[in-house]
Amino acid sequence: PITEEARLLEDMEHQGGDLETHGMVDVMRDMSSYDSLRLHKLIEQHMHLTDSSRAREILENWDDFLPKFVKVMPVEYRRALKEMQARSEDNTTSRVGLALGD
Repeated sequence: PITEEARLLEDMEHQGGDLETHGMVDVMRDMSSYDSLRLHKLIEQHMHLTDSSRAREILENWDDFLPKFVKVMPVEYRRALKEMQARSEDNTTSRVGLALGD
């Protein structure tokens, strides 16, 4: 399930404000977060391409339907994503330390 905190940040379209991407994150590539935004975009696209009445109903009643969705991800894939994210954060921290003269 999507946590309330993550959902609130996504609702505000808060992208973490990272300087490298000027606050823009491709929610379709970042599979470790932005679940509700990605799901909403996928359903919108499906509705646009198929004129699906079910997709329209889900989007019109988003707050009721969102809690019914769950994210399913292989354990090893999730572990690999977390490791890549940790390495990226380590690199960012190292660069900040160099910029500050640490």
